[in-house]
Amino acid sequence: MGEYKFQSLLDYQLSLDYLDQVYGLLNILPDNEGFNLCSQFSRAATSIALNIAGGSTGQSNREQARFLGMALRSCIEIVSCLDMIERRGYIPVNELSDVRKTGRTLFYKITKFQKALKF
Repeated sequence: MGEYKFQSLLDYQLSLDYLDQVYGLLNILPDNEGFNLCSQFSRAATSIALNIAGGSTGQSNREQARFLGMALRSCIEIVSCLDMIERRGYIPVNELSDVRKTGRTLFYKITKFQKALKF
C-alpha cells in the first residue's frame, strides 16, 4: 500500500482496521446518539490513523512520539465510548469483544512504538 512511509507501518494498518470496526458499530447505534456518542466515537477512531500518519512526516522522534501520544489518547476515548455503549445496552457485550481486542492490541503497539523512539 501507498507511496508514503506511514502507509507501510503495521500500527497504521491496524488503526485502519480498527476504524472499520468502529464504523461498523456506528451503524447499529440509535439515531438519537448521532450528534453525541457517534460523533465522538468516529472522531476518536479517525484521529488514531491521522495522528500516526501525521507523526511520520520526517519530523523529529520527539515530535513523532507526541503524535503517537495523541493517538493513544484517542484509543482511550474509544474505550470510554465502548463502555458507554455497553452500559446503555446499545450493543451486546459479546459483539464488542472483537473491537475491544483490536483496541487493546493497537494501544500496546502504539505504546511500544512510542517507547522505541529515542530522543
